Amino acid sequence: MTILVIAEHDNIALKGATLNAVTAAAQCGSDIHVLVIGHACGAVAEQAGRIAGVSQVLLADASHLAHGLAENAAAQTLQAIGQGTYSHVLAAATAHGRNVMPRIAAMLDVGQISEVTKVLAADTFERPIYAGNAIATVQSLDPIKVLTVRTVAFAAAATGDNTAQIRSLAPVPDSGLSQFVSLARADSLRPELTSARVVVSGGRGLGSADHFRMLEPLADILGGAVGASRAAVDAGFVPNDLQVGQTGKIVAPELYVAIGISGAIQHLAGMSDSRVIVAINRDAEAPIFSVADYGIVGDLFDIVPALLDALQEEQKRLAA
Repeated sequence: MTILVIAEHDNIALKGATLNAVTAAAQCGSDIHVLVIGHACGAVAEQAGRIAGVSQVLLADASHLAHGLAENAAAQTLQAIGQGTYSHVLAAATAHGRNVMPRIAAMLDVGQISEVTKVLAADTFERPIYAGNAIATVQSLDPIKVLTVRTVAFAAAATGDNTAQIRSLAPVPDSGLSQFVSLARADSLRPELTSARVVVSGGRGLGSADHFRMLEPLADILGGAVGASRAAVDAGFVPNDLQVGQTGKIVAPELYVAIGISGAIQHLAGMSDSRVIVAINRDAEAPIFSVADYGIVGDLFDIVPALLDALQEEQKRLAA
């Protein structure tokens, strides 16, 4: 069986989510192709070719493919599928994958299986349902399985010595159904939320955007990213790209610190797979404590500064 993985990138570098998708693909079959769609993205194709287990890279390069517009990306993927004998089409369950893959499934007239967390067999998969409170086992009888995979459930594929063949595809015409307008980047020295080893998240308990900023030095000293609950985002404390949860980003860091977060089921669905969870909340009955490995009941405005002071003292001690 030949598996097609749709690469995610910025025309310069391959995004880490693609490596997780390749690992999932390897559990479905042994012959893996990676499709790179973009513009002036030859370097990305070369990076994809170095991923362990990838036998071929398909490269579609055109100016109208530069920004990954879903209509064009779906049409290009269908063209690639028509030139091969693919049993599976995979992408990471990121914003890009969630935008493109349903279109592909609809055009192929097959069902899509979303947020796959485990591959049991080539046609059988596990995925969370009911906000992660239950795991469904799904068997697909479709001739082509269309999957999005939850990146935190699969290790990143190794890269290095592999030299997969790179084959150019004729770019599909611009669909004209959408157009790129602008891109606003938020530059930060902190790691990206979904790949960070440490995440410090705040909730509505912080009370304001000004108070939310007290989490930043804590995240910095831990070398982590800043996240937020939906309640904090809805309250306007932080932008929605920091939201962790069922309708936000799914994270599974080594350490997750939840500050002022009550622990609504939708939030737990996005972070409960974290290796170690620390919760700080004044409500001893808050649901977040049901998943926390360590819990501190008290006023976060006292606890967070004290925790930061202790970490700074330890940092000084280690540096001495």
